[in-house]
Amino acid sequence: MMVARYTTAESVTEGHPDKVCDQISDAVLDAHLAQDPMARVAAEVMVSGNMVHVAGEVTSRARIDVSAIVREVTRRIGYTDPDLGFDADSCFILVDLHEQSPDIAQGVVQEKNFGAGDQGTFYGYATDETESLMPVSIDFAHRLTRRLAEVRKNGLLPWLRPDGKAQVTFAHDAQGRPEKLISVVVSTQHSADIEREQLLRGVLEEVIVPVMGRWLTRDTRVLINPTGRFVKGGPAADTGLTGRKIIVDTYGGIGRHGGGAFSGKDATKVDRSGAYMARYIAKNIVAAGLAKNCEISLAFAIGQTEPEMVAVSSAEKLAVDSGLLEEAVRELFPLSVSGMIDVLGLRRPIFEKTASYGHFGRNAEGWSWEQTDRADSLRRRCRR
Repeated sequence: MMVARYTTAESVTEGHPDKVCDQISDAVLDAHLAQDPMARVAAEVMVSGNMVHVAGEVTSRARIDVSAIVREVTRRIGYTDPDLGFDADSCFILVDLHEQSPDIAQGVVQEKNFGAGDQGTFYGYATDETESLMPVSIDFAHRLTRRLAEVRKNGLLPWLRPDGKAQVTFAHDAQGRPEKLISVVVSTQHSADIEREQLLRGVLEEVIVPVMGRWLTRDTRVLINPTGRFVKGGPAADTGLTGRKIIVDTYGGIGRHGGGAFSGKDATKVDRSGAYMARYIAKNIVAAGLAKNCEISLAFAIGQTEPEMVAVSSAEKLAVDSGLLEEAVRELFPLSVSGMIDVLGLRRPIFEKTASYGHFGRNAEGWSWEQTDRADSLRRRCRR
């Protein structure tokens, strides 16, 4: 008898301290790109208590008000009550941004093409487990945390507060298909005066049931605020840093991760553009029916315009020879740094929305790396 395979993934809400930092970092990036599409930005943020520290390197002709951006993002997330210990109007903001090192810049800015802003291997993944071609566990974990924010903001559960997280575990059958929902965990910050029974009922009826739907059975283990109380949260309770939720940002631990974070970085940083292009390629391969799941690896050297490596792999047998598929990828997808930036439109101020609930799997956002517009070309190229 084959033992079931389990997958577990977590997501965090936009009010989680690390996600507050990611959103501020990407809002700073977007503000620069809105004025100067050629801006080079690496903005890092730390939040702790009622303080926000913005640091990093920026080379741009744009002139922005960083403190105003910090307060706007913080207010939109929902930190507007001083009783939370961190709020948009009273938080102390320290800004320490300076120009990119000229030693790095000389490798990045070239006459015709951009060189990679760093070295490393960058991964993209896709699977036919869900309509979004994302792993099922991370897909549902993100749905739960988005729903937590939605019912907090629309007044259905007004006693919710911005910080929160969710975790989902699925069992898979012998063919790797999602078969059974094993457990759902939701932890959410809440007001001090809410009764636990009301909290349990509200989260179950307005968050878990609408999201998980038919997957819920009497055997599903459901945990809501398992420690019993979550009043103190956000930056007042836990220091946050940009780039500390890289698995939440990608595929929930399915597939590999190169280790580099995304938020706050312009597209010359291949941590971001390489990972986005790898997702674009993987998604088109799966959409073309050439694999049930697919991982793309792209390796770059700092200052170089073309990848050192392009590799295609799958946990299951590919529909075509991997060498043929790699040739097709090189032929049909622009893989230079400038090519990736241009084809995906990564000079646009579009990144703040990526900073919470995952950088992949949301077609409604209009993100170019989520399109499957090259699937037909791939299919024809590999089967001619």
